[in-house]
Amino acid sequence: MNLLGAAEGFVIAIVLVVLVVVIVIVGLMLQFLGLYVRALVSGARVSMLELIGMKLRKVPASVIVNSRIQATRAGLNVTQTEMESHLLAGGDVPRVITSMIAASKANIDLPFKTATAIDLAGRDILEAIQTSVNPKVIDVPSAAMGRTTIDGVAKNGIQLKVKARVTVRTNIKRLVGGATEETVIARVGEGIVTSIGTANDHKDVLENPDHISKAVLAKGLDANTAFEILSIDIADIDVGENIGAKLQADQAESDKRRFQAEAEQRRAMAIAHEQENVAKQAENRAAVVLAEAEVPRAIAEAFRKGNLGVMDYYRLRNVQADTAMRDAVARPTDGPKS
Repeated sequence: MNLLGAAEGFVIAIVLVVLVVVIVIVGLMLQFLGLYVRALVSGARVSMLELIGMKLRKVPASVIVNSRIQATRAGLNVTQTEMESHLLAGGDVPRVITSMIAASKANIDLPFKTATAIDLAGRDILEAIQTSVNPKVIDVPSAAMGRTTIDGVAKNGIQLKVKARVTVRTNIKRLVGGATEETVIARVGEGIVTSIGTANDHKDVLENPDHISKAVLAKGLDANTAFEILSIDIADIDVGENIGAKLQADQAESDKRRFQAEAEQRRAMAIAHEQENVAKQAENRAAVVLAEAEVPRAIAEAFRKGNLGVMDYYRLRNVQADTAMRDAVARPTDGPKS
């Protein structure tokens, strides 16, 4: 009896486990039944086991199935595994498939590998395809540059302010690793400034603005960028300041200040030299006064030694008196007194 009861319990346990498994499987099948039927009707058959596998791999089955239906209906050969791999890598599968369909309609060769690489690189693949079909117009300079015109100066010194429009389309082959729109804007701006700078007269540029477009377009500015430049059109060109005259005026003002500084330096040196001469004159006068102070002492010494007599002394005094009289006569007066 015990063995029989144990056997019955074991059978019941197995039956319960089987029922649970069946219920789980049925539940999963019911969950994916709508997707399965939709894929089957659309010709993009997906097995129930594949749907369950996507659930276990935490892959949104609805995204994969809907994308596969789109690809199949458009005649694209993209496998479920490729879609899952791109989705698990962080890519946008529906956008990639939509882009491939748009490329196919426009006769643009866009393999799934290239499309996923562009998508994973952070580029908007659908916008790139749309730009390839419908070229995009870029304003130079752009609003992000914080200026409204590209300014250049001709050889005669006149400034020209230019606005340009660049028509581009996406180059799918260079979209990964190619320079962005900002690079195109910078290169076109540089080319405009160079073209204006090589003009002998600003009037030549005003009369033939297409010369700027042709010169800039001939430089191959779209090299290593994600775009192909179709045309460069000058939208507006205005005359600015006379930069050459302004620079000459600034140079003249600078030269004037330099010459003034040099003149001031020479004046200061002259004043210093004059003061040195005045000091030397005072020094010489002091030396003369000292020498004159020695004369009476020398006369007294000559009297004591007998080298100078009284008559010699009086003759010396007469000479001094005559000299003082002549100085008084030669000195100018203030005129007759009333």
